[in-house]
Amino acid sequence: MLISGIYAGLCGVLLIVLSARIIGMRRTYQVGIGSGGHEELARTIRVQGNFIEYTPLALILLVLAELQGASIWLVHGAGVLLVVGRGLHAFGLSQSAGRTFGRFYGTLSTWASLLILVLTNLSAFFWAR
Repeated sequence: MLISGIYAGLCGVLLIVLSARIIGMRRTYQVGIGSGGHEELARTIRVQGNFIEYTPLALILLVLAELQGASIWLVHGAGVLLVVGRGLHAFGLSQSAGRTFGRFYGTLSTWASLLILVLTNLSAFFWAR
């Protein structure tokens, strides 16, 4: 599982960055829990939340695809799409709660990665028979 470990590590770094941003804003606004009514903090919390909602399942699917012998190019491609997608989405949503380039293409990249991994894992079941 050398390949998926790269992307899991990169996602871990991104999670640390997103979490550190929340901590910094909580200190700035002196808010212990929640957003304290601060829109920027609420959006930053949502950025991290969205990351947490998508990334674990995508990484599980990535590891399973690699374990099932998926092409290294497929695993790398799905991993790159995931990391780039999550990064773009985080950047885009951090800029605005509205429609942004980063949000749109970040979501599109994340969903493409998930779809590739879902189909890869499901097809492994049918091809193994």
